[in-house]
Amino acid sequence: MKKVTAALFATTLVIFSTATWAATEVTSGAGMQPMGSVSVSGADTLSDLQHQLKQKATQDGASSFKIISAGGDDKYYGVATLYK
Repeated sequence: MKKVTAALFATTLVIFSTATWAATEVTSGAGMQPMGSVSVSGADTLSDLQHQLKQKATQDGASSFKIISAGGDDKYYGVATLYK
């Protein structure tokens, strides 16, 4: 029983700690250091596009990101600048 409790605790800790490492979307990059950009295509909704850009920014180690372009008709595409 102790192993199950410990495993559950460890899993919960990982889930909540990785959520705090996620990049946050900003409206201005003033005072931040740019570190590159990411792009996404094929999103079904603008919300999905935003989520995919956030995931890529987090994977690349960015603390923040700013969406600089987005568009599309049936499928959406977008580009975001990453900041440290």
